[in-house]
Amino acid sequence: MCWYATYHTLFWLDLYLDPSPDTFRPPEPFTMDELDPRGLIPEKPYTKEAMLAYLAHGRSKCRSRIEAMDAAEAQRRWVWGPRDLSVAELLLYNMRHVQHHTAQFNLILRQRIDSAPGWVSRAK
Repeated sequence: MCWYATYHTLFWLDLYLDPSPDTFRPPEPFTMDELDPRGLIPEKPYTKEAMLAYLAHGRSKCRSRIEAMDAAEAQRRWVWGPRDLSVAELLLYNMRHVQHHTAQFNLILRQRIDSAPGWVSRAK
């Protein structure tokens, strides 16, 4: 089920980076099932290639959002369900969510194979 935790993280990264949660749609082959209140899990795991493509999509979207952000956009409200945050607050919330799951993945790797990636202080 580790693939699902990865998908979950990428889906929410993508959603929280979207300018409008009301019009958000993930790229193919991913669906909106993550938001289904029944807790639907895809019938079969997504391929490694699809997951890596979704990761690349999220990284690109994140860079684009940050590079294009000005003071007005940073202060704009992003409201969806119980969340009512400025876009700047949402970026921090999103970062915290990704960090949370990264820590979970590292814990699983340490427990299962006694190895995990080292700390990355700066992206390439």
